[in-house]
Amino acid sequence: MTERTRIIGVISDTHGLLRPEAVAALRGSDAIVHGGDVGDPEIIGQLEQIAPLTVVRGNIDTASWCTRLPESEVLQFGGVSLYVLHNVHDLDLDPVAAGFAAVIFGHSHRPSIEWRKGVLFFNPGSAGPRRFTLPISIGRLILRNGKLHPEWIELQVK
Repeated sequence: MTERTRIIGVISDTHGLLRPEAVAALRGSDAIVHGGDVGDPEIIGQLEQIAPLTVVRGNIDTASWCTRLPESEVLQFGGVSLYVLHNVHDLDLDPVAAGFAAVIFGHSHRPSIEWRKGVLFFNPGSAGPRRFTLPISIGRLILRNGKLHPEWIELQVK
């Protein structure tokens, strides 16, 4: 029997700006992960209206409302384990030994999809204000038959 395909929307570095293009791209997700640098608590509420949400604290998330945000989070989704943190350089565990299928992060504003020893290291890039010449983007993790298929999506913004 084939398992249902699930979609995890991944967004990071909104820095107080949740673009309508990002909202549209995240619609249809079974869950959403925000990799930190939220910047505005209203963004959390807006994303929760789309799908169940997991958020971690980023380096700009220093206001009092941010204290409820964890620095890292572990998710079990469709039989795979995901580790979420803002800055991958703060990773203080071996994801292979810990049994994680993916490490989801943000911080650099640079989208990346990289496999290391069978573990996906996934940065959706920044969905907030444009930084330098970097793209405005989000990501998706498509979970099908116990395997993750990452996608990077550049948003066409005005």
